[in-house]
Amino acid sequence: MDFKELYKNRRSIRNYKDQSVPIEILRDIVKESTMAPSSGNRQPWKFIIVNNKEMMKRISDESKKNLLKRIAESPEDYIKRYENALKNESFNVFYNASALIIVAGPRNYPNLLIDCALCVSYIMNLAVDRGLGTCWINLGSDVRDPALCGELGITNDIRIVAPVIVGYPANIPPAPTREEPAILKIIN
Repeated sequence: MDFKELYKNRRSIRNYKDQSVPIEILRDIVKESTMAPSSGNRQPWKFIIVNNKEMMKRISDESKKNLLKRIAESPEDYIKRYENALKNESFNVFYNASALIIVAGPRNYPNLLIDCALCVSYIMNLAVDRGLGTCWINLGSDVRDPALCGELGITNDIRIVAPVIVGYPANIPPAPTREEPAILKIIN
């Protein structure tokens, strides 16, 4: 697939086939994603590959619990718009995808969000090139339970930036309408 076709076909997928993604493919995607640019070539990203639906459900439940607590403490929080879904016991924030790649990094690194976001864009494009779908699921990043963090390899100095679900799309939605770019000025 050429690049123009790839970027036109990349979508946020929330409906997946019940088909596992081979761990070798997930490893290859992660390895290739590290070609993304990073500030000062620091490459701060760290990865957790979860190819286990039971563990993904545990991460989903942990995040839902913590997000509902956040809403209770701060009812004006923007996350309140997801409250009904989060209260639904059967709702899985990872949309029952078969795999999850968590991109994380040093909590105190100043460019962590930017560098990891660039890496995630590579993950998404690399997945599309392999016939896979992805979606960055921020609702799945609120993991606080020390035991679960330990199982995931998340230490106190590591911050989850982007949980990205990966799987074979059940369908690919059409591209949403895009607005014209808001170019503030062109200086020639």
